[in-house]
Amino acid sequence: MSDICKCFAPVENAGCTILILGSMPGERSLELQQYYGHKNNRFWRLMAEIFNNGEMLDDYEERKALLLRSNVALWDVLAFCRREGSLDSAIRDEEYNDLAGFIARHPKIRRICCNGGKAYAALKKYCRTNSINGVEILAMPSTSPANARCNFEKLKNIWAPALLN
Repeated sequence: MSDICKCFAPVENAGCTILILGSMPGERSLELQQYYGHKNNRFWRLMAEIFNNGEMLDDYEERKALLLRSNVALWDVLAFCRREGSLDSAIRDEEYNDLAGFIARHPKIRRICCNGGKAYAALKKYCRTNSINGVEILAMPSTSPANARCNFEKLKNIWAPALLN
């Protein structure tokens, strides 16, 4: 039997120029009610490296504030799904967030960075084009610990230009 999973509210403000999209929070994240809550997920370490001179913030509210100061919004492609465990490959019966509406409400967003293959595939299924309202869509390597092909330096070298340019 699959568990019912619902995404979190977006981390957003009017100044955001980049939107990072995941697929659906994993079990530990849902338990903590925090994006990228699993201690081995490299997302927050990567954001600290790119936007905070490598200084890791322990407090979740401070982490979200760092993203917003850096003009980065955070959300998920999926609003709802059924999934046993945390693996994206186990996602079933997915329903999408209103991403076109989100982009329309945030006209400064110029780029979407999909955190991992499932987020990118779900977004492509949702919009069926290479952009939403003219916003560029990039497939980024997952920050998940399950992505053993990408070490931290490789993640940083790919993510930093997408977030800073």
